[in-house]
Amino acid sequence: MHVPDGFINAPVSAVAGVVAAGAVAVSLRGARRELDERTAPLAGLVAAFVFAVQMLNFPVAAGTSGHLLGGALAAILVGPYTGVLCIAVVLLMQGILFADGGLTALGVNITVMGVVTVVVAHALFRGLTGVLPRTRRSTTAAAFVAALVSVPAAAVAFTALYAIGGTTDVPLGKVLTAMVGVHVLIGIGEAAITALTVGAVLAVRPDLVHGAQGLAAPLKLRVDGALVDAPAAPAAPAAEPAPAARGRSTRGVWATGLVAALLLAGFVSYYASASPDGLEKVAADKGIDENVKEHGAADSPLADYGVKDISDARLSGGLAGVIGVGVTVAVGSGVFWAVHRRRRPEPVAGALGSD
Repeated sequence: MHVPDGFINAPVSAVAGVVAAGAVAVSLRGARRELDERTAPLAGLVAAFVFAVQMLNFPVAAGTSGHLLGGALAAILVGPYTGVLCIAVVLLMQGILFADGGLTALGVNITVMGVVTVVVAHALFRGLTGVLPRTRRSTTAAAFVAALVSVPAAAVAFTALYAIGGTTDVPLGKVLTAMVGVHVLIGIGEAAITALTVGAVLAVRPDLVHGAQGLAAPLKLRVDGALVDAPAAPAAPAAEPAPAARGRSTRGVWATGLVAALLLAGFVSYYASASPDGLEKVAADKGIDENVKEHGAADSPLADYGVKDISDARLSGGLAGVIGVGVTVAVGSGVFWAVHRRRRPEPVAGALGSD
């Protein structure tokens, strides 16, 4: 759903840019409360993973494909504020290096693909986990539903921006119906990817899933040959991981996630669907793309996810994907580490009011 330059007029794009900048500023402050020594580098990995999976377009209808937006996944794994920053980093890298998503439309894309998806998914996920049993299965189910709904919500947000600042005269009802219809189907794929990823992390390191704080499998005791739940111990504060969790290394998770991202972007992406994604298809069918402009980074050596002057498509695309993952994880990790370093230290108990 990367919006190119020319779909939305300059004034509305500028306003969307202001909204996006404000959301990023708020998220930079909020992320200080979500990030610590363990999660700061993992947030960079989440951004790189989202970048990689976005290269894997999957077919959703005849002649139409979809790809992960990633807002729900990022919000659940690392928190809503950090999630907005993750998607912003991904969109910035894609726009500058790969000519994907217009440069003047960057604010539109961050607002639609980052802010809207994160806010909707986080609100729905929190609501569902608040009423469902606190188990891994229900948490994964909540992630599925939140991701599913976040995609058509983003389609509605784009349609609203088009209604205000669209550069073509296409009946709004047709745009809304087409956008929501195809993005409901894309949402199913988004939900499946999100649930599988969240479920996989929950299975090995539930302490690293922001949306599953406080989640733990009940301790079982064998009484007269039968397993029963042990008495519940006092829960640790949600914002502070248990000492055992804090002491566990994240290197294994980080390395595994990075290898997975590199494989997806460098190898699996070659087999992705070549059909236009949902927005591209709707734009072509309805005439929204009549005033599309050439991308400002069209001459980038990595434009269109291929390395310039490498004729072999498999090698060109795979190398571009690997470079994209590497740059995204480096930039993302740097940003999140810097945000964490600016976190104000907690006051020491007893330090205030002492003589």
